[in-house]
Amino acid sequence: MSNITTYAQDLLGRALCGRAPAMPTAVYLALGTGGADATGVVGEPNGNGYARQRVTFTGNGAQQNSTTVTFTFTAAVGTLAYAGMFDAATGGNPLTWSALAQSVTITGAGTVAINPAGLSLTPT
Repeated sequence: MSNITTYAQDLLGRALCGRAPAMPTAVYLALGTGGADATGVVGEPNGNGYARQRVTFTGNGAQQNSTTVTFTFTAAVGTLAYAGMFDAATGGNPLTWSALAQSVTITGAGTVAINPAGLSLTPT
């Protein structure tokens, strides 16, 4: 994930200056049709079995997901081309977003899985 949202920039800025913002205690991955600095992702599916998925990370420097992240769908939702992280399972604040290496089209029931180390966040 290469793009940090405006919210996350502000959060990190306060933390680096010794101010104590409320840092996320968990992060959730979302899928959508587009991405933006202010919203993280746009076009996030609504219903059809879709839900944001909690992600745990490991590593020094570059952070990678430590377990498989699986999205389950009960029906078609269209083509998803972006991923974004949020600080809540629903609503919440967008933290980062990026285009997927390859978009995925959901035409019916099924799953999308991201294997361990398949999702990477690299501080720059």
